[in-house]
Amino acid sequence: MVAPSEDLDFRRLVSQETVGLRPLLDRGGLTVYHGIDPSADSLHVGHLIGVLTLRRLQEAGHRPIALAGGGTGRIGDPGGKDTERPLLSLEEIAHNVSSIRLQLEGLLDFSGPPERAALLLDNAEWLASYPLVDFLRDVGKHFTVNQMIAKESVRSRIERPGQGISFTEFSYMLLQAADYLHLFDRYGCRLQIGGSDQWGNITMGVELVRKARQQEAHGLTWPLLTRADGSKVGKSDAGGVPWLDRRRTSPFGLHQYFLRKADDEVGPLLRYLTFLSHEEIAALDAVTAAHPEKREAQRALAFEVVGLVHGEKEAARAEQAGRALYSEEIASLDEELLMQLMADAPASRLAGSELEGSGLSLDEALARTGLSPSKGAARTAIAQGGAYVNNRRRSPEDAFITRDDLLFGRHVVLRRGKREYHLVSFE
Repeated sequence: MVAPSEDLDFRRLVSQETVGLRPLLDRGGLTVYHGIDPSADSLHVGHLIGVLTLRRLQEAGHRPIALAGGGTGRIGDPGGKDTERPLLSLEEIAHNVSSIRLQLEGLLDFSGPPERAALLLDNAEWLASYPLVDFLRDVGKHFTVNQMIAKESVRSRIERPGQGISFTEFSYMLLQAADYLHLFDRYGCRLQIGGSDQWGNITMGVELVRKARQQEAHGLTWPLLTRADGSKVGKSDAGGVPWLDRRRTSPFGLHQYFLRKADDEVGPLLRYLTFLSHEEIAALDAVTAAHPEKREAQRALAFEVVGLVHGEKEAARAEQAGRALYSEEIASLDEELLMQLMADAPASRLAGSELEGSGLSLDEALARTGLSPSKGAARTAIAQGGAYVNNRRRSPEDAFITRDDLLFGRHVVLRRGKREYHLVSFE
C-alpha cells in the first residue's frame, strides 16, 4: 500500500509543507481542514483539487473538515485579486453555503466512523458573533502589522499604483487564523491544506496555534490549478471554467472540457483530479507520449472526473454523447442528452407545416439557418458530400428534411462540414 505522503508526492500535490508533517500524514488520525469560498452557489473545477485532496486524506485514515466561509466570505480574501471583491449580502452567502453543502456531500464520506467521518462547518457560526475587543486580544495581539504587510497577498495590493487594500481585506488573514484556532480547540484540528496562494494565511494559523496554545499545528499546499495561459482557474474567469452544478455546466459539457485538454496538461490533471492508481496513470502517460492522437489519457480523465461529480452512469452517457457528436449514433440519444450535446450550437424554430409534402429542401434549411451563405452554396456543399441531417450525409437525390427525420417528433440536427452544427426544432 502506498503511504499517503508518497501518494501526494506522486500526484504532485505538495508545493509547501511545514516541518514534521510527513510522519503524521503516514500515521493517520489527523483532523484536517480546507476552506471553501462561498462567493457563488456552486463549486467549480478549480475547487476539485482541494476537495479531492480532502477525500484522499480521508481514505488514508484522517478526518476531513470542509469549512464553508460564511463568515470570511463577508470579507473576501485579497489573495489573487487586483481589486477588492464585491461584498455579498447575508442572504446570498447563506444560499451559496447551502448549495455548496449538497455538492460536498457527494464528494466526501459523511457517514463513516466518527474519527473519520467528514464534517461540514460554516465559520459564520463563530466569527459572526466574535466580540471585536475579544478578537483583538485573542488573535490580533499575536501578530505585528509588519508581519501582515510582508504577506504576498497584501504586499502585491499595496504596491499596485492607485489600488491599495482596505482594512476589511487586510484583516482577512487574522480571521482565517482564528478559524484554525477554533478548529484546533473544538475538533483537535492540526492540519490546514490549500492552494499555494494560501500559504501565507495558513502559516498565520499555524503560528497562532503555537503562540496561543503552545501546540504544534501544520500546513500543506498544492500547486494552483491553472489555465493554459498560467492564470488561476476561478469563478470569475471568462474562459468558460466548468461548474459542478449541472444546471450551470451539463455533465456532457464537463466531459468535453477535459476531453479537449492538451497533451501537456492531461498528465498533471490525471494526478490531481482522479483516483486512478500510479500504474494506471503511468501507463496513460506512456500512451500519450507514444500515440498522442489516440487521446486515451484525455478520455480517461474526462470519464473519471464526470464520474466523481455526477456518477458513473452520467459519465457513460456523456461519453456516449461525445461519440455521437460526429456519428449517426446521435439519433439514439435520449432527448436530455441531445439537448446537452447541442447546448452550445445555434438553434432555430420553424413551423412544422414546412415538412408537409416532400418536406423542406436541405439547401433551403442550410441557407435559412446560416450554415451556408446562400442556397447555391448549400447545393454545392450537398454535392460535395458536406451536408448532414442527424449526422447522416445527404446526397443531391436525398436533399430533403421530412417528418421521418425528426428526433423526438420535433428536432433535427443539421451539420455542414466537420464542426458547424445547427439545431432546428419544428413546432
